[in-house]
Amino acid sequence: MIRRTIAVLMFVTVAVGAQPSVAVHGVEGYTATISRLDRDTKQLMRGLSWRRGCPVAMDDLRLLRLTYYGFDRESHMGKLVVHRRWAHEIVRVFRRIYRARFPIRRMRLVDHYGASDRRSMAADNTSAFNCRWRAGVCCRWSQHAFGRAIDINPVENPFVWDGGFSPPAGEPYLDRSNRRRGMIYRRDRVWRAFRAFDWEWGGDWNEPDYQHFSSNGR
Repeated sequence: MIRRTIAVLMFVTVAVGAQPSVAVHGVEGYTATISRLDRDTKQLMRGLSWRRGCPVAMDDLRLLRLTYYGFDRESHMGKLVVHRRWAHEIVRVFRRIYRARFPIRRMRLVDHYGASDRRSMAADNTSAFNCRWRAGVCCRWSQHAFGRAIDINPVENPFVWDGGFSPPAGEPYLDRSNRRRGMIYRRDRVWRAFRAFDWEWGGDWNEPDYQHFSSNGR
């Protein structure tokens, strides 16, 4: 095992059977690991968040296990699945979010909600990969289907369109002038954490999706 310190992060490469894993250790209690999808995760995802015909192969996805700061002001470990292209960027993004003590309600794979975006949002779950269509648009892949989008605290940061919003529990947070914990704003620390890696925010759209960040602004 070789250890090398780069800036404030230390990368440790560990051989785990045939599945290499990279552990990224930061400061102030933040840790994150990047690994290929293990057998149990693949089994969990098949037929739910991943199926034949998805635009991304399972071998191109990575499982992130990382520390997040909860609404209870305690540290917790969560899981995200993202495309391997953005795995290292995302662990750095969430390190910045953790350092800012921005609270996250929960972070579970969307498969624990039957890969239902509505159920995951209703649970205020922060999630990433999900092989599904765009909301309200049949037969066009969501950016989540490519593993290049993340939704954070959907209740506190609802998707709003002309005449509606989602999830229903997000109604108290439609007034963005009433700032509360877990809400995201332009130029706040969450926004800056993603923008540092050129990810864009759905809150800037004409129909704002305050929970949504993506690598290509879609």
